[in-house]
Amino acid sequence: MTRLVSSASLTLDSFDIAILRILQRDNTTPQRVIGEAVNLSAPAVQRRIKRLEQAGVIRANVAVIEPAAVGQAITLFVEVELVSETAQDIDAAKREFTAAEAVQQCYYVTGEADFILVVVVPSMAAYEALTRNLFFENNNVRKFRTFVAMDRVKVGLTVPLAHPA
Repeated sequence: MTRLVSSASLTLDSFDIAILRILQRDNTTPQRVIGEAVNLSAPAVQRRIKRLEQAGVIRANVAVIEPAAVGQAITLFVEVELVSETAQDIDAAKREFTAAEAVQQCYYVTGEADFILVVVVPSMAAYEALTRNLFFENNNVRKFRTFVAMDRVKVGLTVPLAHPA
């Protein structure tokens, strides 16, 4: 059993990495099947998964939904530049962007923009309404720039994992 990756409070071994690889492909895989694949008992797999969840390595177990299938056909990437970058202003922007349902992802970044948002909306009219509420009515937003996705070529949340030695 090789120790591979160190988390803040947890060191992952080759069994953990193998389990995570399987769960990233399909988190509904039965623990018995995972155990057979990684050569552990189902109870051992269950204990490891629970430990990974408690340590924050596994953040959530969710269904990945196709936005267009539920009426959210337009994906946009938005660069947002703030007027003031005090800690309070950054935290306020994080809270506001996090609270907006259409904001699928939010990143606080370095460079010209302060934030990059991934937004899904049903129409450009819905995006215009969002910009009014999120940007134009916010005195701390200096400017924003929007990029419309033409095609969803690759979308995922899979994290590359170290290979067991």
